[in-house]
Amino acid sequence: MDEFCRVLIVDDEILVRQGIKHHLNWEQFGFQIVGEASNGKEALNLIERLSPHIVITDIVMPVMDGEEFTRILKAHYPQIEVIVLSSYGEFDYVRSTFQSGVADYILKPKLETEELLQALQNTARKIPGLKHKKQTADGSFSVDRLLDRLLAGYDSDEDGRLAEYFPYDAFVLLGADLSRVAGEPHSYIIGLAANLEARFEKLAFPTVSKAIAASNKQLLMLANMPREHYEAVIAEVHALAAEKSESMPEMVWAVSGMFGELSQLAEIYRDEWLRLLAYRFYFPGRIMMKASELPPARVTEAFDMKLLTAELRKKQFASAFGRLREYVDQAAGNYRTPPFEFKSFLGNVIFNITIILADMNEQVKELDDVKYAYFKAIDEAKDVAEAVASLNAFLDEAEKLAASRFQQAGNGNMRKLLEYIDEHYSEPLSLSSLSRHFHFNPSYLSSYFSAHNDEGFSEYLNKIRIAKAAELLRADEMAISEISARVGYSDHSYFTKVFKKQTGMSPSQYRRQHRSKRN
Repeated sequence: MDEFCRVLIVDDEILVRQGIKHHLNWEQFGFQIVGEASNGKEALNLIERLSPHIVITDIVMPVMDGEEFTRILKAHYPQIEVIVLSSYGEFDYVRSTFQSGVADYILKPKLETEELLQALQNTARKIPGLKHKKQTADGSFSVDRLLDRLLAGYDSDEDGRLAEYFPYDAFVLLGADLSRVAGEPHSYIIGLAANLEARFEKLAFPTVSKAIAASNKQLLMLANMPREHYEAVIAEVHALAAEKSESMPEMVWAVSGMFGELSQLAEIYRDEWLRLLAYRFYFPGRIMMKASELPPARVTEAFDMKLLTAELRKKQFASAFGRLREYVDQAAGNYRTPPFEFKSFLGNVIFNITIILADMNEQVKELDDVKYAYFKAIDEAKDVAEAVASLNAFLDEAEKLAASRFQQAGNGNMRKLLEYIDEHYSEPLSLSSLSRHFHFNPSYLSSYFSAHNDEGFSEYLNKIRIAKAAELLRADEMAISEISARVGYSDHSYFTKVFKKQTGMSPSQYRRQHRSKRN
């Protein structure tokens, strides 16, 4: 009997994966996209379960790149064919993958649907024993594929078919996240989906449910029912969540509000369902996340980092750290803040305090040795209490060091110089302008600055500017050229050079790293 040729897509860019999946009805040509992964390691975890005939993989990816992935894949599953996506500058990588036995490669800048289809068809012919389905006359999508496309944000031109499958006037998006559950989440997902469907079938009113493939660690279902029975459907989800909470306490459920049109599916999934799952960070004890059941979010204003800097420079440590702790406790109640953003704020606080205290007294530089451990602890925190506890532990250590190292009053003039630079870093500062402002001789100011500070004037100014630039890059809101000018660099290429020297990566690489982590 003929079968679909199963294809797995591996690429760290979600737009590339979505483009390949949805720009053609692959089933019409005898292919089935059975899964996707963002790196080689993630893909290897899917191979055994999905049993693809062909893998389409990118070369440059985080965690495990395409070259290593292909080598491991062909060593353990030599029957699986590989098609490589690459850019012009990756010839050496492509050559190494060919040595591992790839079937074909396609240049990303020239990636077109027809070219990829031809590569897949040529590769499918090489697979022994595959009775590959040929092109079918019916070009329509299956209901599963139509929902998958809607979830990805594509419009559907087969609304009549979907209306026939989902005949009622109300929808709800529901499901569970199992990413923290030990073992193989996929086996649990199948069982949970079957359990929910069985519960819905026993209801006294008609309900249509359909599982949607969103993630290998998430159960996502669409339920369709008469509007007046929405709450009864939710009650069944609550009952199943409570039943499973004892054996799988790490699992969290999320239920959207009621909506009336399938065209809203992508928006509900992105702006409501996924956000509800993220709120678990602030409510670790909850097993069910539903917007109407959550308390009001505590709104907080932006933290005044300049005031913190000023208080630390003046050695008002008790006031500075006390005010910071109070703010963090308030911010921990604003569950609408994405967890990544909250963690980034805590990390930024640690980064700034470390720099300020080290600038004031080099003996406090020992904080540099421990700050990365606190960064890691905050980044890996499973909930808001863990993240805040890590920050407080750092503040305890910083406060203790500050109390022991700053017994004697510091040099007043040096403190004023540093405070002035911190406030005016974005301006065209120079030793000449600084000496005019403070009525110093320029040559004397240069030697005075070096004698009373660990870095010279230019090195210190660059460090402050790059720290501010890194903060703006993490915010991901303005162009890099605009950030360069905003922090005081009129020459963009010089800014890039200085940034790379201090951080080990270019501004664009730094932004991509933090954007990838946030996503």
